[in-house]
Amino acid sequence: MEKLQYISQGKSESEQKLNIHKALDHGIQWVQVRWKDAPENEFIRLCENAKQLCSNYNAICIINDHVRIAKMIDSDGVHLGLNDESVSEARLILEDHKIIGGTANTLPDVLQRINEGCDYIGLGPLRFTATKEKLSPVLGFNGYQSIIESLQKESIAIPKIYAIGGVRLEDIKLLQHAGIYGAAVSGQITGNPSIINEFKTIMK
Repeated sequence: MEKLQYISQGKSESEQKLNIHKALDHGIQWVQVRWKDAPENEFIRLCENAKQLCSNYNAICIINDHVRIAKMIDSDGVHLGLNDESVSEARLILEDHKIIGGTANTLPDVLQRINEGCDYIGLGPLRFTATKEKLSPVLGFNGYQSIIESLQKESIAIPKIYAIGGVRLEDIKLLQHAGIYGAAVSGQITGNPSIINEFKTIMK
């Protein structure tokens, strides 16, 4: 599973599509299409375009929140927030081989996601980020370390955990040291897509 995810950003359909295209041009192999509060018809159209773009680049396309749209456009999977549909419901709607990721903010959330059988967990936020409204309490590096250590103490197999929420290039080595599998990045890649190669070099 790819270690670097790009979470799409943009205030309009055209801006979103352009940012996704730029990220793919610069070598991203995993895109999560995220556009909160978008008009449904525009979001569906964006998802269709993103799926086609990702297919052209042999990249993974994951849809944020919307299981039925993920099914409709035959995306590679869906990412579910804690207040979205359950993983079991999503599994019934999507095919067995589709990827289902889930958000977590605390150790109990991580345990819940493990029990639900998520393919990966987006754990965060690392720090404050302006891209998310109603931000959960910030974890910081110590928060990640504490959660990983708690899993190890209980002899629970460490799932594929991605750090999310304000993650920057200079954070990667510290996150890897804490036992985090990968990172989901939005702002820094949107602002400077050429940085993708630097992320990938560190995350090999």
